Amino acid sequence: MRLEVKDLRVQYGKIEAIKGISFVVEQGEIVTLIGANGAGKTTTLKTISGLRPVSSGSITYDGQDISKMAAHERVNLGISQAPEGRGIFPGMTVLENLEIGKYSRKERKSEMAEDLDMVYGLFPRLKERVGQAGGTLSGGEQQMLAIGRALMARPKVLLLDEPSMGLAPMMIQNIFNIITEINKQGVTILLVEQNAQQALQRAHRAYVLETGKVVKEAKASDLLNDPAVRAAYLGTGAEKGHH
Repeated sequence: MRLEVKDLRVQYGKIEAIKGISFVVEQGEIVTLIGANGAGKTTTLKTISGLRPVSSGSITYDGQDISKMAAHERVNLGISQAPEGRGIFPGMTVLENLEIGKYSRKERKSEMAEDLDMVYGLFPRLKERVGQAGGTLSGGEQQMLAIGRALMARPKVLLLDEPSMGLAPMMIQNIFNIITEINKQGVTILLVEQNAQQALQRAHRAYVLETGKVVKEAKASDLLNDPAVRAAYLGTGAEKGHH
């Protein structure tokens, strides 16, 4: 399994949001894309999952060009995205939200039960709130539900868009611990994250995006210690408070 993005360009009307980026995600890796707001990180994920059309370049998965493939077909191949901003159904219960994650797979009841057990194992909090409406959950719990729902499709590659956005520091730590655990269970992860410190601590490799281009690529641990990256994306706590 290998996900490869090559010379990808994506346009919003006349504006080119992604300007010819290339990167690779190998099986079993956590790869993170970091960069300022507007760098094109979210657009990149949406294009991989099929929610934005490719202007030029290619996305190949397992040797197959999926650039023109419909979003639901990509889910069937094993590419699943947990959306930024949670994207859960607020009026439906936790259980109903999770069951929707399996929409693309026609399986026996036993497999549904297995997958629910797996999600509840990672997110005990969801099990406690199984009958609660999604909209009544805390931000952190909604994020857990979004990730849990994506996992119900048994993805080979999980695309995570800003999983720590708006969460309290302890919950951020919790979410990243779970992301590491999901990866240990054999799921490859492509992570877009504003919290560069956490992302680089967890990832194997990282790409830095600036205004639609990849400007740096390295082992995540090297970028964590790179003075230029530290200055740009790993500001001190004091600076972070003034966004």
